[in-house]
Amino acid sequence: MKQLRELADEQLVSLYQKGNNNAFDTLLKRYQQKVFSYLLYSVKNQELAEDLFQDVFIKIVVRIKNRQYAENGKFSSWMMRIVHNHLIDYYRTCPTDRVISNDESEIDLFNNADIAVNENREQEMIDQQTLTEVKGLIALLPDAQREVLLMRVYVSFKEIAEKTNCSINTALGRMRYAILNLRHMAYERGISMAS
Repeated sequence: MKQLRELADEQLVSLYQKGNNNAFDTLLKRYQQKVFSYLLYSVKNQELAEDLFQDVFIKIVVRIKNRQYAENGKFSSWMMRIVHNHLIDYYRTCPTDRVISNDESEIDLFNNADIAVNENREQEMIDQQTLTEVKGLIALLPDAQREVLLMRVYVSFKEIAEKTNCSINTALGRMRYAILNLRHMAYERGISMAS
């Protein structure tokens, strides 16, 4: 294990892509405090930060496994960009505090998420088609994976573990495999799930 700790991030990513799970564990240990601190500072809620942390590392795992990491920059910068983008996505979809403004004005067009995220009709149709295809793929997942995936939309991993009578690690594992299976099925069917 000491040998892995001495390797550069890019080498660990390469080893992980080749199937060495200990390489990713080393990356996780190397950056978990930095990522979690950033999330906790941003959301100021321990449980929410833990959920976002799990979501982010699932995204990182999926992107590394799908070879979406290119060695043209530092791994830590690439990873923190994913963390930052995930936070932005969270705030876009967060039902509370949709408008943030320091202005005295009653209407703040620049900070209104509903206006800022307005997309054209063609993109809406593409998104709807993709959603329909993904729903079809979700229906093909094993029951335990589908259950965790669908519950995760509404509750934390801690609550999922309690409701399904399994450990948090088991719930996280089921989620990870659900995402990996979805990616694999989408790839086989030519469905783009890029985010």
